[in-house]
Amino acid sequence: MITTVLRSARALPPALLRVVVPGIRRVVPADRVVAPGIALLVVAANVVGAGVVTVLLLGVNGGSDVESPTGRLVTGIVGAGYLLLAIPVGVVLGLHKHRRTNRWLWTGRTPTPEEVLLALRLPGDVARLVAWVWAVAAVGLGVVSAAVYPQALVGLRIGISVVLGGVVTAGVTYLLVARAARHVTARALAAQPPDQPRTLSVRRRLLLTWGLTSGVPMLGLILLVLDPTGQGTPGRFTALFLPGVALVVGLLATLLVARGVGSPLRELRRAVQRIGEGETDVRVVVDDAGEIGLLQNGVNTMASGLAERERLRDLFGRHVGADVAARALSDGVELGGETRTVAALFVDVAGSTGLAERLGPQEMVGLLNRFFAVVVDATSAEGGLVNKFEGDAALCVFGAPQPLPDAAGAALRAARAICTAVAEAGEVDVGVGVAWGDVVAGQIGADSRSEYTVIGDAVNTAARLTELAKDHTGRAVASDAAVQAATAGEREHWVAGEEVVLRGRSEPTRLWVLAGG
Repeated sequence: MITTVLRSARALPPALLRVVVPGIRRVVPADRVVAPGIALLVVAANVVGAGVVTVLLLGVNGGSDVESPTGRLVTGIVGAGYLLLAIPVGVVLGLHKHRRTNRWLWTGRTPTPEEVLLALRLPGDVARLVAWVWAVAAVGLGVVSAAVYPQALVGLRIGISVVLGGVVTAGVTYLLVARAARHVTARALAAQPPDQPRTLSVRRRLLLTWGLTSGVPMLGLILLVLDPTGQGTPGRFTALFLPGVALVVGLLATLLVARGVGSPLRELRRAVQRIGEGETDVRVVVDDAGEIGLLQNGVNTMASGLAERERLRDLFGRHVGADVAARALSDGVELGGETRTVAALFVDVAGSTGLAERLGPQEMVGLLNRFFAVVVDATSAEGGLVNKFEGDAALCVFGAPQPLPDAAGAALRAARAICTAVAEAGEVDVGVGVAWGDVVAGQIGADSRSEYTVIGDAVNTAARLTELAKDHTGRAVASDAAVQAATAGEREHWVAGEEVVLRGRSEPTRLWVLAGG
């Protein structure tokens, strides 16, 4: 008969037993059926429990001289009457106690902290109410039985039997309500994530299951052997019926505890696996007010922290470059630098002042963003770093912070790609200068704020060459050192030009320009 309770749980609307997404603010079917659904489960559990106790009492020493047909009749009438009265009264009391929970569920609003605590106590409150109902029944039926049976100790036996039945019913009720109220728990914990366990721990749930499956049945057998009426060893019916009830109750309790613990753990395992694969938008539903709920909330907090870290890393990488960001995250940020031999590429928009006056600030920003997208794509394709944007100009570095096997060739190829893409777009006119030499690369600034940059003659030379490139038809000029450091295949794209003394320099610099420019 106890399997009826399990069937009742399965017969509930799926929305009642299925957890919803946290943070939901609209009224869904589960909000309206959760209270009556739980009430039906509790009623079914109590009716089944009462039936089991009745059948057990009828089968214990049914033929002994202490039994009285009149006593049985009176006790049965009193028990049935109490059951018919106690069930509706208990339902009304339970609904009244949790009327505030029903109110925010029905209206779909966010519960207050006090309402959250009340909702999380729902399984325990219902189980305690059931326990009180059975305790009153044990005392009442025990007193009535002692009065109507020839031997008063029969009342003690019946009272003890009702107490054991009440313990089992209250325990099963707690597990059933805790399972059925996961929707309420999820809604409550979405409004106020758990900060400490507010329900039975996993260890106590397992101890409760042991009590329902082994403790109470064994205690019942012991008490029957020590029957206070002096009737001796239990009969065959009792020896078969009581273990059978224990098996069914044990199956139900084990299933409820297994689902209550196993289902969240499976969700957590899948969530952690997805987080390990790089998905940081993973969230699990917090539907347990105990240790598992703390673990669920911890996983969500961890995922949020990882998402925030990835967002900061992405922003950091956008500002300083992916290679610089990766190096700073792994090695830390220290002021100072190291001498590196690099290729510096400087690109500048020609006539930017006139463009800004003609286009206006908004259109000018859009134009520069499209231009810089070309620079970033060309530089990244060759393994370089766009070190900084300076108004309408950009400095790109090849060979720092990560070394490149052909840094000079990569810079020259990037310069050709930029000139080709800009010419095809036809929106701006640019000058590109490429130089090769030693620089100091590292963090420059103060302890509170610094940036990764390169300082040296190669950078200055690239900037000077950019001014010359604006007057050249190919729009790209490279230093002799840069072209000589490149591979022979890349040198074929460049033609030697004149020697000039760059501004701020005393020695002449041989120029190389794009072939066909």
